[in-house]
Amino acid sequence: MQLRFLGGAGEVGRSAVLVDDSLLLDFGLLTAEPPQYPVGTPDPDAVVVSHGHLDHVGTVPALLSGRNRPPIHWTPPTRELALTLARDTLKLHGQSPHCPFTENDVKRVTEVSETHGYRETFEAAGYEVTFYNAGHIPGSAHVLVDDGDTRLLYTGDFHLDEPEAADPPAGFDAGEPPVGQRLVAGSTARPDADVVLCESTYSDVEHDPRATVEHRFAQSVKTTLWGGGTVVVPAFAIGRTQELLMICEAHDIPCYVDGMGTEVTEMLRQYPEFVRDADALRRAKSHARFVTGRDGQRKRIADQPAAIVTTSGMLSGGPAMTYIPEIRANPVNKITLTGYQVEGTPSRELIETGRAEIDGRVMPVSARVEGYDFSAHADHDGLRRFLDAYEDAEVLVNHGDRCAAFAEELRADGYDASAPDLGATVEV
Repeated sequence: MQLRFLGGAGEVGRSAVLVDDSLLLDFGLLTAEPPQYPVGTPDPDAVVVSHGHLDHVGTVPALLSGRNRPPIHWTPPTRELALTLARDTLKLHGQSPHCPFTENDVKRVTEVSETHGYRETFEAAGYEVTFYNAGHIPGSAHVLVDDGDTRLLYTGDFHLDEPEAADPPAGFDAGEPPVGQRLVAGSTARPDADVVLCESTYSDVEHDPRATVEHRFAQSVKTTLWGGGTVVVPAFAIGRTQELLMICEAHDIPCYVDGMGTEVTEMLRQYPEFVRDADALRRAKSHARFVTGRDGQRKRIADQPAAIVTTSGMLSGGPAMTYIPEIRANPVNKITLTGYQVEGTPSRELIETGRAEIDGRVMPVSARVEGYDFSAHADHDGLRRFLDAYEDAEVLVNHGDRCAAFAEELRADGYDASAPDLGATVEV
């Protein structure tokens, strides 16, 4: 089996791996100015997508711009999320270098789409392929590819529950403390494999216990609301928004939801089998107030003591661009960032300088700025626990900014591990 790394090697973004010039695993983009796309122009016989985030699926419609119409295999939520992202990209950047596909390409996606559930083996480009729950977002999958001689496990992005529940923090007021994400259960599948292509996003990080992070966030938000302030919670529309709505409901925090997260939340309610607790998601949706943005609604909401969960997660667009200018001048207010903030983004600038560029203007921010690690990726301990099942397999490390260092650590512990370079071809 031959693997060609078209993206995601030594970087977080534009994940794309071509198997034997025939089967393409993911085809994403790297958010930058301008966006970066996978290297080369693959012409696969079939495409398999691990999950519905831009860095794994954002460029898929471009594969259908020529004469070839390869079938695209994914889980039902991943299909819906991919189409939502593609339509949003067309809306924001259509007919520009920031959008490498057309509306017709997106329509073709629906024509070639083939959906599969977890543990349902199917054929793609002559390989036997099986999806397993990866615990990252609804519909996310580990992808097992079997050519009859070699079994390749492409982990995609994944998350593990904590090995055991930590003692809840003093004052934890949301019932049973979580051992992972409220939205999706962590990965438990460890199918037999000869080769593991493993993500490494947080290979140098140990996440705090989920209950601890959640409690700190809830207490901080409540303190601000009790003082009459407003909390803007920038969040990624897919996964993170729904997780935060569930946390707000569990801790009885009044909240609004705005941006693409509203559409995604509605959609995910249609796939109860792909979430940890469908009833909890239903309660969270009922608890939150959905924002339409009509008649100056956002400016009125910005004066209320409530949490506003809104895109974009890195302050690079979306309704957050309305809320931040409204609440920035009052030190009673708060901005709570809920994930990793990429260097060069307005949110990263806000953390480092206390200022942020909003709609072309650099604005000082007096509101308090806090960060919380609600990551949906396995940390160092989680990666090692996952790889415990593959001590005899070849391990290829990707999707991280320190892939080589993590591969070196694995080699020191007896693994056959390496970190391929971007554009490299590897025989396994």
